[in-house]
Amino acid sequence: MSEALTDDAAESIRLIRESAAAVANPADLKRARAQRYQEPGFDLGVWREIGELGWIGLAVPEEAGGAGLGMREFCALAEEMGAALVPEPLIPCALSAHLLASCPDHGALPQLLTGEMVVVTAWQEAPNTLEAPGTPDAPRLFVPAAAGADMVLLPVREGKQLSLYEVQAAGVEITAEGLQDGGFQGTIRPDLTRAKKLSDDIGAALSSGLDRAALGTAAMLLGVMDRAFAITLDYLKTRQQFGKPIGSFQALQHRAADLKMQVALTRASVEAAAATFDAGASALACRAAASRAKHRAAEAGMLVTRQAIQLHGGIGYTDEHDIGLYLRKAMVLMNQFGSAALHRARFMAAAPETHDE
Repeated sequence: MSEALTDDAAESIRLIRESAAAVANPADLKRARAQRYQEPGFDLGVWREIGELGWIGLAVPEEAGGAGLGMREFCALAEEMGAALVPEPLIPCALSAHLLASCPDHGALPQLLTGEMVVVTAWQEAPNTLEAPGTPDAPRLFVPAAAGADMVLLPVREGKQLSLYEVQAAGVEITAEGLQDGGFQGTIRPDLTRAKKLSDDIGAALSSGLDRAALGTAAMLLGVMDRAFAITLDYLKTRQQFGKPIGSFQALQHRAADLKMQVALTRASVEAAAATFDAGASALACRAAASRAKHRAAEAGMLVTRQAIQLHGGIGYTDEHDIGLYLRKAMVLMNQFGSAALHRARFMAAAPETHDE
């Protein structure tokens, strides 16, 4: 946690981390295992509990019905959920809440914030992009939690602006697709004849919302890799070979030290990015910070979880051992809301220092 935090902010983050234990227990992954490979891939009862806890609207302004907290608090929560492999779609639905809060007509926002509805945003039309063309009749790809959605938000290009429509999930065609971690995403084919228009221009809100979603995903990856490293470190301390713990072998100590450094650097990047958002920095600075964090988290997350499997030896490759679940989750999160390569390019284009005269 950054030393620059005020006492109130530090206390708020501490309480959020403690409250996460209500649904996020990294020591017990039975629920995460039970949801795998079964549509919609998450528990609607737990989703309502998440809504009751106020997590969906954690960073939504109070005047729109949210908690009005910052990205530091949201990232702390996302990290805890990543550590426990919580399958519920917090980040995709937080993006929807961000968009709805920006609309004159909030639409389904009250029901989303309480967990009564799952509202997803279908904006992506091509792989590995954070641009939303808004083609009215184009299939929307890679929509997280689509199999469990009650409502779909559709950004649609009208002239030079992106309008926002909402449509009941029953009014669109949704094709569910399995993911490596046992969850589901979907392809949505929109039907605007059944949709309700909420806003004439959500271009800026969508851009900032996607940056926030990318940063939240980086925080989830941080939780995944941190927990995977903790499990691995415990294994190195207890697994015996030649009459001594394998963690006493110097070669394995060096590998563990390298992984710990990767986790620490990712944490620093995520915390710095969250502080940039909370300080009210420009959209360009926020984009650069989010992309830097997501790039690092995606690359470090895969490195740490792969090494964790290897350090466990043969048992790490079995589905029965929990460590493999973390690699599977990292494989999904690394490309959600932009791959490492995409965010490296975005950072180079948006980094404030590249625009200094």
